[in-house]
Amino acid sequence: MCLSIPAKIISIDGSMAEVSAGGAIFNAGLHMIEDAKVGDYILLHAGFAIQMISEKEAEETLRLFEEINNSLDE
Repeated sequence: MCLSIPAKIISIDGSMAEVSAGGAIFNAGLHMIEDAKVGDYILLHAGFAIQMISEKEAEETLRLFEEINNSLDE
């Protein structure tokens, strides 16, 4: 099973972006998506942006991850 995480693009340099996911900063290749802009949300997998997503989708997914994490702590 593969897992991708929602991330927000905070800067772009050529075909690479710096993205923020859950407060951590990662580098992401933009080779698989088109027209990415700072402020867009992407799904990050193995160092690559694999799909653009809406801010609403990103927030909902991160909320679900947090809910799962909290239930594991109980």
